[in-house]
Amino acid sequence: MRKLAVIAALAAGLTGAGAAQAQDKLTLQLKWVTQAQFMGYYVAQAKGFYKEAGLDVTIKPGGPDINPSQVIAGGGADVVVDWMPSALATREKGVPLVNIAQPFERSGMMLTCRKDSGITKPEEFKGKTLGVWFAGNEYPFLSWMSKLGFSTAGASPDVKVLKQGFNVDPILQKQAQCISTMTYNEYWQVIDAGLKPEDLLVFKYEDQGVATLEDGLYVLENALKDPKTVDKLARFVKASMKGWDYSVKNPKEAAGIVLDNDATGAQTEKHQTRMASEIAKLVGSDLKTLGKLDPAAFQRTVDVLMAGKSDPVITKKPEGAWTHDVWSKAMGM
Repeated sequence: MRKLAVIAALAAGLTGAGAAQAQDKLTLQLKWVTQAQFMGYYVAQAKGFYKEAGLDVTIKPGGPDINPSQVIAGGGADVVVDWMPSALATREKGVPLVNIAQPFERSGMMLTCRKDSGITKPEEFKGKTLGVWFAGNEYPFLSWMSKLGFSTAGASPDVKVLKQGFNVDPILQKQAQCISTMTYNEYWQVIDAGLKPEDLLVFKYEDQGVATLEDGLYVLENALKDPKTVDKLARFVKASMKGWDYSVKNPKEAAGIVLDNDATGAQTEKHQTRMASEIAKLVGSDLKTLGKLDPAAFQRTVDVLMAGKSDPVITKKPEGAWTHDVWSKAMGM
């Protein structure tokens, strides 16, 4: 009897080992550093949603020197988080990125201006200095300026573009009348630095009709040709959307999980909790449709990017740049 018990125990151990080995590995490359902008993925990992889906997920933080499209093109990730303007521009240059899910339904991008600059409407940007992020983040801004009819290059541009670093110093030191901010991040850095909401005027890209899709999940086209990989991606999307749903409903807890994953120790509880609440406003709130790319929003993004008269971000309509196949499979699991 004892011999049978030992054999049973060994068999259970082997089964457990087999189950552990059955976890499919997947690497996710984020667009930026560990923060509540990506809380859905960290929550999915912390709550065991990925493990339940048979996945061993590695989440790689981004940074100013990390380009998600270059990482995935070089084999350093299976899935990347990127903004659609950057992804489409990269696709046109030869890296076949495909959007498989879009948890962010709304844009958080805006220009924040000092009221003492005299600016009261976008038409008054002419002759002013505006801070803009580059590395792909400049595309929606350049399209907006083109829509306004303002040049941003040459010896005498209508708008002087200040290549903005990843801080808010230009508006604090009056080096620029306006700077790029996100509703969930840099705007609050300006406030924390001493300026008050009544000192500022914000122009949200959503309100100006030039918003583009942000923070989608992208893979390379070839990954979608392998049924086993598609199955793995579908399980990843399903677990990730479960993580996002939990995060939207529990932003304070989600912020705490993000802080637990911040290896740098640079983030603060106050900032991440506030960010989590603001991010929740941008993400879909219905789990049944969460992550499903809206074709109309895709088309709006394309239209904005192709609106540039002299230097459009993309020059031709993207074909095959997104698919519902992975999302549909995920929701059917």
